[in-house]
Amino acid sequence: MLISIIVPTFNEKYNIEKVINNIITRISGNKQIIIIDDGSNDGTTEILKKKLFLKVDKIIFHSTNLGKGAAIKSSLPYLKGDIVAIQDSDLEYNPYDLNKLIDLIDKGITNVSYGSRVLGKKRYNNKNFISNFRIFGNHLLTIISNKLNNQKLTDAHTCYKVFKTNIFKQLNLSENGFSFCPEVTTKLSKMNEKIIELPIEYMGRSVEEGKKIRLKDAFHAIYVILKYRL
Repeated sequence: MLISIIVPTFNEKYNIEKVINNIITRISGNKQIIIIDDGSNDGTTEILKKKLFLKVDKIIFHSTNLGKGAAIKSSLPYLKGDIVAIQDSDLEYNPYDLNKLIDLIDKGITNVSYGSRVLGKKRYNNKNFISNFRIFGNHLLTIISNKLNNQKLTDAHTCYKVFKTNIFKQLNLSENGFSFCPEVTTKLSKMNEKIIELPIEYMGRSVEEGKKIRLKDAFHAIYVILKYRL
């Protein structure tokens, strides 16, 4: 079995090398690592070229910043794995957790698995989120997603999404930004694909530390759910 790990990155010069090393050492089995540099201008591009090009299978460079969804779409022609996993290029998620999500698919239990940042935790006492405001926002968006998509997820907007490759390619991705997440979840609902969640580690960061999602992305997420649901 081969796992294709897609790593979109934008201005993560302090984290990208450690993230890739973590993927290499913490994820079991055969791996294809694809990095998409989405128009970085902080020195990330130079690190990729000088330090990481021999450690990974493919690096794609965007000349301008197009968004997470656009970066993921750029990887599609190069996917060789039986399973596809999404990994952000910050240090909020622990690649070790991908093993159990991959295992669910490898054993034929499901075609799609999500890593939940809140499953099994007291939601508003979750110190891994930087504020209760972010917890509330994530909770509200998940409730809206569940209602519209007839699902029972605890964390619809998690980064850790793992798919059988043939299912992933059937999604016909359109969105360019962070709205990749609601697009995928909504389309999976319309395909009647059951998503199984497992708890994962999460260490959120602030805007000052490099967090890129903003309030406007939450409103756009609702629009995207309605767009693909209706």
